[in-house]
Amino acid sequence: MAGGMNRQGSGIPLGERRRAGAATGPVVGAEPVEDTCPVRHCWVADAVDLRGVKRPGLLVEWRRTTVSWEGRVVYAVTLRPGEWALVEEWLPADQLTQR
Repeated sequence: MAGGMNRQGSGIPLGERRRAGAATGPVVGAEPVEDTCPVRHCWVADAVDLRGVKRPGLLVEWRRTTVSWEGRVVYAVTLRPGEWALVEEWLPADQLTQR
């Protein structure tokens, strides 16, 4: 499998990996530009399709409610056997994990 046998970087999330000496973001002119994209990978528990498995998702933003935090997440669910659809919804923070 291409690239599957190299364990370099194992345990470090892709978003945090970079080559030694590499800039932290795109370079404009001679100055590095910091990437401030707020989107992060997450795992969604209790997905709307009720399959009982964690789904990979994209955490787009956070909001504070009167009692806790919620994240706006986009993730895939089973619509029908063999068919997938994207769902975007606000979920309580306790349903979102990094692993």
